Amino acid sequence: MTVTATEKTTSKAPIISWAFWDWGSASFNAVLVTFIFSVYLTESVGVTLPAGSNATSLYSTAVAIAGVVVALVAPVMGRRSDIRGTRRKSLRIWTMLTIFMMFCLFAVKNTDPSYFWLGVALMALGNIAFEFAEVQYYAQLSQISNRKNVGKISGFGWSMGYFGGIILLLLCYFGFVAGEGESRGFLNLPIADGLNIRMVAIFAALWFLISAIPALLRVPEIPAQVEADNQPKGIIAAYADLLQQIKQLWKRDPNSVFFLIAAAVFRDGLAGVFTFGAILAVSVYGLSAGDVLLFGVAANVVSALGAIAGGFLDDKIGPKPIIIASLVLMIIDAVVLYFVSGPLSFWIFGLILCAFVGPAQSASRSFLTRLSPEGQEGQLFGLYATAGRAVSWISPALFGIFVAFSGTDRSGVLAIALVLLLGVVLLLGVRPPQHASQPRT
Repeated sequence: MTVTATEKTTSKAPIISWAFWDWGSASFNAVLVTFIFSVYLTESVGVTLPAGSNATSLYSTAVAIAGVVVALVAPVMGRRSDIRGTRRKSLRIWTMLTIFMMFCLFAVKNTDPSYFWLGVALMALGNIAFEFAEVQYYAQLSQISNRKNVGKISGFGWSMGYFGGIILLLLCYFGFVAGEGESRGFLNLPIADGLNIRMVAIFAALWFLISAIPALLRVPEIPAQVEADNQPKGIIAAYADLLQQIKQLWKRDPNSVFFLIAAAVFRDGLAGVFTFGAILAVSVYGLSAGDVLLFGVAANVVSALGAIAGGFLDDKIGPKPIIIASLVLMIIDAVVLYFVSGPLSFWIFGLILCAFVGPAQSASRSFLTRLSPEGQEGQLFGLYATAGRAVSWISPALFGIFVAFSGTDRSGVLAIALVLLLGVVLLLGVRPPQHASQPRT
């Protein structure tokens, strides 16, 4: 008897192991990209740049370039790991490269413009490696879930990432940042040459390394789909194979292609919230570096609770209503943020914004799992990640353009809202996936 994806049983050990990668990834997303190192890079190291230089715009441009690189390489990488049965192996490689870049950030001092460019290069390369790791990690969701619990498991993974971020940000704040004077935190680290923040990068790298080990060892590897002799050889052949797969998917189920496009756009907008949120908090709303960390803790709490609640609702009413409601409320909130000023307003409306990020992210993953044909989940998740990375330059590029032409970082809020709005418009035309209780045709 054939076991369907709905009937497939799941065990706790691989699920927990898988989720701990999300727990550890907060060290890159929350600590480096969002709340600590990006702020240090633009607000402290960036001060050394020549007069007239906009460190925020330069940093966002570098992130956009990294997104273009991912778009050119990810299409074949995800497909090749699927057909070769090397998903876990690839996850190991790209995770370790990400961690290596994090360790290297220790070299970025705040005493010379050359360090700004070093930091920008390392952050861009780290973003590339991390994005490639996520290609493999997202695809593993179909290996550890079935159609009845995919919403809860996806939400659990996202909440683990947020809870990991909460603990890590608290440790970083009290250990490395809190206080005033020439030394900070209970570790009493000097702030000269940005040493306390550079040590944060080391601590974050160790956190990710330890947390990722269960996923790198316990989540089963997938079998190869074809014999080695029949696999596409070279980059051109790999792209040709990928295009053939997309063509077949379009003929069989164009609705899946529409979702891949819509999800790619609105997920880039969601990423923009965390990529530039801390920068805006400091440069526009007047939060101090310490307050940004405290806000990061609170943001992770509300995002985690939102992801858990969204996961349960996902399994009851389906993922599409969760995504659309979350995005619409985020757009409204972003418009309000554009007009308000001051730390208190950012705390209120910033936390409201973060409350809906988790449900949208989690429901997006479960949407595609429910949409995927039996036995083709890996291919769809590979294309899901590929499509997302192919447009991962949109939010950074629009953010940089809005900031450059307006002369103020505040306009970057509208750039993110515009990307989210485009995602909503595209998603409205996508049919929702069948629920687990419905028969599959």
